[in-house]
Amino acid sequence: MEDRVTRRSRTSACRILAALACAAAVTLGAASPGVASADQSAFAHRAATGDRAAPPVPLRVATYNIHAGAGEDDVFDLDRTAGAIRALNADVIGLQEVDVHWGDRSGFTDEARELARRLRMRAFFAPIYDLPPAPGHTQRQRFGVAVLSRLPVVSAENHEITRLSTQSSDPVPEPAPGFAEVTVRDRGALVHIYSTHLDYRPDPSVRRTQVDDMLAVLVEDHGPKVLVGDFNAEPSAPELARLWGPLADAAPDAGDTYPALAPVKRIDLVTVSPEVTVTRARTVDTAASDHRPVVADLLVRRHTS
Repeated sequence: MEDRVTRRSRTSACRILAALACAAAVTLGAASPGVASADQSAFAHRAATGDRAAPPVPLRVATYNIHAGAGEDDVFDLDRTAGAIRALNADVIGLQEVDVHWGDRSGFTDEARELARRLRMRAFFAPIYDLPPAPGHTQRQRFGVAVLSRLPVVSAENHEITRLSTQSSDPVPEPAPGFAEVTVRDRGALVHIYSTHLDYRPDPSVRRTQVDDMLAVLVEDHGPKVLVGDFNAEPSAPELARLWGPLADAAPDAGDTYPALAPVKRIDLVTVSPEVTVTRARTVDTAASDHRPVVADLLVRRHTS
């Protein structure tokens, strides 16, 4: 739940370079009030105009904070993590707390690539932190979020949202990367999948700003959208209120997600845009992380010109 690392902000890749970044980073395993009228109108326009609707296609998505590959017992076991993800049988999974050559706690493993290899999926990793190599190592230390997909990936991008540094005793909110967007092709439907990890601090102000930042990214994208992640706040939290309208909570009755052994909070969420219908959603009982995953079965509206 809480980021236990320090970071150095890095600028995310610009959209012009997204295709090149995707080629390098995508690997195959080797409704509440309060939405601002401008945002609401833009989302309504995207959902209601432009293309002719076609029959929807099924899509199973999931979200999982993997705790850097350590279980509720705090033992690093990436095989156990992979097994928990495999059991979800999801087409696309958003992951949080992913280590890539980060440190001893995960054996300096590239967890995104290793999970993709074991699960025979594609992976896009979006670092929040990107630091120089540790002494005696050559790979940069990175920590962030990821998206795994067994569907074709059309594009991928690491967006910036507002974050607070953990390096200073008096941090200042500033833009930083780590908001992943992957566009997948599902039997003719192009679907935008986003994986996020919001601020853990009790003060909700940064999370409120992060919600605004994410909505600004989403409103630029056309078609079905699925935003998943560790929001570090329950759906009823005031700082999340602006989400509801542009998006809907896909799993309101699915159960709590944190901590994994005896959950008391539902902070791991799957949310969907109006072009997406939820047919089933559930929280999965596993102690392979300190969070429980959430999986949702969806019908995604296709559009043809």
